[in-house]
Amino acid sequence: MNRAASAATTPGGPIATVHHPSEPAAPVAPPAPTGPDRAPDPLAGRLGAALVRMRRGLEQDYRDSIEAHRYRFLGLERGRLTHLLIELGVRASGLSARGRRNATTLALVERTVPIAALPGPFDGLRILHLSDLHLDLDAAILQAIIARVRPLSYDLCVLTGDYCASAVGPCEPALAALAQLRPHLHGPVYAVLGNNDSIEMVPPIEALGIRLLINESLPIERGGERVFLAGIDDPNRYRTHNLEAAAAAIPPDAPAILLAHAPEPFRAAASLGFALMLCGHTHGGQICLPGGFALISHSRAPQRVRAGAWRWRRMQGYTSRGAGSSIIAARFNCPPEVTIHCLRRAAAPDGSGTESVDG
Repeated sequence: MNRAASAATTPGGPIATVHHPSEPAAPVAPPAPTGPDRAPDPLAGRLGAALVRMRRGLEQDYRDSIEAHRYRFLGLERGRLTHLLIELGVRASGLSARGRRNATTLALVERTVPIAALPGPFDGLRILHLSDLHLDLDAAILQAIIARVRPLSYDLCVLTGDYCASAVGPCEPALAALAQLRPHLHGPVYAVLGNNDSIEMVPPIEALGIRLLINESLPIERGGERVFLAGIDDPNRYRTHNLEAAAAAIPPDAPAILLAHAPEPFRAAASLGFALMLCGHTHGGQICLPGGFALISHSRAPQRVRAGAWRWRRMQGYTSRGAGSSIIAARFNCPPEVTIHCLRRAAAPDGSGTESVDG
């Protein structure tokens, strides 16, 4: 007999595989460990198995969708073809060099944020806000960001996502660039993931001394008082954000700041009582008409929350134009920025006349 095993049969058909003792048995792989013998997933243990499984699945779905829409005759993905057309348009206009200079000339935006019931020790707290770094797009932009933030004075730094230039491809170049930037960021650094960032980036980012908040919150203590900082997962592409989970451990009357990659959930955030929401994603349009009118924003949020300062009910918000660039290292009528928010203690608002967002 030439086979090492044959199927034992009954009138009803095969029921088992039986090895003949005269011939060696085929090697059998050991069963995958289960229960207490299975290696724990640190991400699932911290964030919940359902969220991690969902995020991984949605990331794979997105990569598959990009591959499915590949233009075979050009060998280009649909998104990459769009990028190429934009780049060719900029080059054809003769403005490529100017756009690149604009992309590496970062504005410093300093603003005061009055917050009712802000504890006294936090009066004057300075928060450096960086968003949409897209660190693997262009090395010159990374060096420009480092040069811009190095001399600044602030108490803590927050990053609102998109360390990678694309959700397709390896994360290692962006992580290596983030490792170059990290020594130039002073004090504690807190962050959220963007729509271009993978859940698998959490451990290596945190190994750099950056605390990611993924539907989580933590207290910041100063002079015996506390302000809470919360962060949610991407609310734009994957929509795996969970504001209720992020706010669950925050006392009802405690001042709280929310970090989000994109501004879409601003109404729900205001309803939960957040005093300040910091976000990005839109790049302010990046390539705008004179006057700052954005041609593209990739956001479902109302126009007035897509760039700069805004307010909804009692919550203040700020949408960064981003420090990096997307698709192409060029900007027009929309400079990249680094932002410092200085918190100030304010009298309690009366709640009237606080809505300033259309839609």
